[in-house]
Amino acid sequence: MLCRKCFLDSVETKVRRTIATKRMLDPKDRIAVGLSGGKDSVALLLILSKLERRFPPAKLVALTVDEGISGYRSEAINIAEDTCNALKIDHVVISFEDLYGIVMDEVASRHNKLQPCSYCGVLRRKALNEGARRIGATKLATAHNLDDEVQTALLNVMHGDVERMSRVSSAPQKPPARFVPRIKPLAEVPESETALYAFAAGARFQSIPCPHGRDALRGDIRTMLNRLELKHPGLKHTIYGSVGRLSEMIDAKSRTRKFQACTTCGDPTPNVECEACIMLRTLKTTARATDRLEFAQVGQTR
Repeated sequence: MLCRKCFLDSVETKVRRTIATKRMLDPKDRIAVGLSGGKDSVALLLILSKLERRFPPAKLVALTVDEGISGYRSEAINIAEDTCNALKIDHVVISFEDLYGIVMDEVASRHNKLQPCSYCGVLRRKALNEGARRIGATKLATAHNLDDEVQTALLNVMHGDVERMSRVSSAPQKPPARFVPRIKPLAEVPESETALYAFAAGARFQSIPCPHGRDALRGDIRTMLNRLELKHPGLKHTIYGSVGRLSEMIDAKSRTRKFQACTTCGDPTPNVECEACIMLRTLKTTARATDRLEFAQVGQTR
């Protein structure tokens, strides 16, 4: 049982310990913080802003991705802007429309093989990396918490993508050229604690879920893990530790993987074309096919 101040201190201590243990940051880093406006990202920015004051050479810049989700993202951007103004932190917004010429509402409205979250996850990662690169960041901090990490590991297993588990690591890894090293300072903090931290700190954050994420498999995994955690306390931490050990073994075997420049965007990829560019090409092909079908139907009606 902790009072408000002691609870805030406990979460901040846990994050500082994770940063120190994993050697995530250097005193002179320019850190891009992925700020969605949700509880996790707002909590991360608050904690890192306190840490930054102890290291004047360091620099924080908040980075928000506007996916183009009507009735949802605009509120989050306003919250992100207000938070950054209060903390006196620079805020940069990068949008799907500017980067890709498409927004998530369009993607979700089409009958694609994948769920909207599958497209959004890949395109968001690419957008965050592009934004971090544009502002000259040396590290990209994302607000993935303990629950996120465990859910992602189970998703990879369920999708048969075991190699991807090597990427589930909170420590910065040396990435290929054009990729900004990513860190996850909240990786050992449960989602319930990040939510309570944001609330106890008096922060504003977006609480409504994304309208396109209702049918995502991640939601079912989240429910399952929460039920198991209630029955077997500490299970999430145990799974996280196991994933960390598996990640090291998988990564050791995958270091021989060679990267080449994507033939479309130039970003590193083990394939001829990166996953994001493949998705964008598929979406554009689907759009053209849909337009032709609608045009034909209008012609038949006339």
